[in-house]
Formats: sequence, C-alpha cells, structure tokens
Amino acid sequence: MTPVDRKVVYSAQGLSKHYGPVVACDAVNLEICAGEIMAIVGDNGAGKTTLVKMLTGAIMPDAGTLSRFGQKIELSSPMDAHRHGIEVVYQELALAPNLDATANIYLGREIRRRWGALPYPRILARKEMASSARKELQRLEVNIASVTGVPVGKMSGGQRQSVAIARSCFWASDVLFMDEPTAALGVRESQAVLRLVRRVADDGVAVVMVSHAMPHVVELADRIVVMRHGQKVEDRPSSGVDVETLVRLIVGI
Repeated sequence: MTPVDRKVVYSAQGLSKHYGPVVACDAVNLEICAGEIMAIVGDNGAGKTTLVKMLTGAIMPDAGTLSRFGQKIELSSPMDAHRHGIEVVYQELALAPNLDATANIYLGREIRRRWGALPYPRILARKEMASSARKELQRLEVNIASVTGVPVGKMSGGQRQSVAIARSCFWASDVLFMDEPTAALGVRESQAVLRLVRRVADDGVAVVMVSHAMPHVVELADRIVVMRHGQKVEDRPSSGVDVETLVRLIVGI
C-alpha cells in the first residue's frame, strides 16, 4: 500500500492513560487505514493492551481524542465501538462453546421476526441467520463442517478462531482489532488464520493485530507500530523488517 493509497478510517491523537503514578500510555498518535494490516508489538507492560482498550471503548483515556473518518467520536463502552463499525477478537475468543457457528455469529444480535399478525411474541429467524452465516463463512473461505448443529466447543482451535474472526468481520464495517490471533495454534492452523486475516484486509477492512509471534508479524503486517514504556517509539512500513530487526526495535538496541 503506497502513501497515496492510505485512506485513514480511524485515528487517535494524544491518547494517554495513567494508573496513579504509572503511565500506561503516553500521548500516542495513530492512524489506521482501510485495507491495511497494522501490527502493534512490544514487551509485556509496553502499553499495547491499554492502547487497544482505549481504541475499542473498553477503557476511557485520561487525555486525547479519537476520530472516525476525520470526525471526532467518543467511546464510553465497547457497544459504542460496535455502533461505529469497530470490532475486537479477543485472545479468549469469547465464544459460547455449547452453541454452533450461526448462534455465535449472531450472539446478542439475533434476528427475530413477528409470529402471525401480533407484534409479540417474536421468534428467532433461524434459517435466515444460518443462511447469512453460511455465506459469510464461504466468502472468507472458512472451512467448517456445518454452520448449525455442531457446537464450536467440538471444533479445532483454528476453526474456533476462524469463527470468532468471521463473527467480528460480519459486524465490522471499518476496523477489526485482534489480540494474539495465532496464540496456542499449530503451524497449519496458524497459517489458515493468517490467510483469513489477509482476506479480511483485502476486503477493505482495517486490521490491527497485537502479537508476540514475530515471524507472523513480519509475514503479515503492512505496518508495524512498536510500543515501549507506554510510548509509541516506531511506526513504519514492514518492508525490509526481519525478525531480528523487529526484536531490536522492541528492546531498544
């Protein structure tokens, strides 16, 4: 992606967060672009998680502003982020293991239709949701046996991760944040998830991933942001960056 192609969909200006005397995040500026995969890296305690939580409405910043397509917004909760087309895939996935892929994709956002002429009761539009879920998984080339009837708890780790990503993609119109997308996955499953992330970005969604898997960062990211002691110390295209260089940037040597 060339500088001319970069369309900023979401940005932060001077984001800061303090916990007493501890500076968790210090005046961070960030531009997130459509179709770009940005990796945020750093040691434990560098400020990555705090930054992402402020960007997704999980915590309120002490200072700084957020803008979506150049217009300032305020996020007081993750639901505010959802309404602005911002979704998150957490490391814990937040899936309901006893429910199937369709139920998980629509969890908390189920489609209900009127039954007969009365406004109530409303019934779940199961076929409609299953059809939409199937189309989304096919579009993303997610390979699972069935979107209904098979609890996600019985799926492989890579399939569960793919369902979680597909759910967020289904609802994310602008930005998808991912926390350690390949953690605890084998080589084959990790590669499948990485291909899925690339397809999401190719569809024009901005992807921001936090990862300690340096080879995956080098392989996948278009842009790399390095956090150290709560500050953004690097923000650069990934071209020409290998694992050794990335480690040096993280530790500051």
